[in-house]
Amino acid sequence: MSLSPADQAALDANYNLRAAVPEHPAWFERYAATSAAFRARWPGRLDLAYGDSPRQMIDLFLPQDPQPPRPPLLVFIHGGYWQALDRKDFSFVAERLVEAGAAAALVGYDLAPAVDMDTIVGQIRHAIAWLFRNAGAQGFDPERICLAGHSAGGHLAAMALATDWTASGLPADLIKGVCTISGVFDLEPIRLCYLNEVLRLDAGQARRNSPVLLPPQARCPVMLTVGERETEAFHRQSRAYADALRRANLACELAVQPGLDHFAIVMAMTDAANPAVRAICTRLGLPGATA
Repeated sequence: MSLSPADQAALDANYNLRAAVPEHPAWFERYAATSAAFRARWPGRLDLAYGDSPRQMIDLFLPQDPQPPRPPLLVFIHGGYWQALDRKDFSFVAERLVEAGAAAALVGYDLAPAVDMDTIVGQIRHAIAWLFRNAGAQGFDPERICLAGHSAGGHLAAMALATDWTASGLPADLIKGVCTISGVFDLEPIRLCYLNEVLRLDAGQARRNSPVLLPPQARCPVMLTVGERETEAFHRQSRAYADALRRANLACELAVQPGLDHFAIVMAMTDAANPAVRAICTRLGLPGATA
């Protein structure tokens, strides 16, 4: 498929988030500083290896005084367009959740162009399977695992929802809930825009890694949220995925968060009243996060 120069420019602009939010470097600095401060006051089990490469690691944070039964687990997958950022930049996401009594696992993965999309999706599946199989040793409840992800991480969480876990000898309902934050669910526009210079998706890879085209395997509730100030492409992505989930008879909520752009929306998870935080706590069976 070939686009006109005007259509190509419009598509690229819709997915060029750093250009859309010129202050993005300040957000990245805030992510890193807030995360480092959280790790300093809330020691975690850091750098748990689930695979062979240095990025295939998990940082796990547990409630400070866990009460029986074992706490539920929120698995968070970071964004960065599958080619940037790191799990440690997003440790701050765990704070409100561990205060509310959940465990939180921040998952890392290899990045493009060193690996392709099939490999990244496979690594996330492997990480989730590792967490399930090691729940007893790590101190959380394998029967209460929910997923969340921001941007590319939202895509990867949705791909996990589309996974047949029984093929790996795991329960079909391994995932009990999903929350995507400014996710990407159709990779065809990604294949056609400037991002593909690094990602190198072909048409087949884009199709088989597009959650909007794949039936969900777990019958769990899904919350999709997007910032009011996001580009129209991100609003379209979430609307299309919500429609697909509803056609599959899955409980799905789509929430637009007022005044937030693509980088502010994940930082808003430091607020106990944030819709994503509230939805995650509800699905994990927790009364809610503290302010």
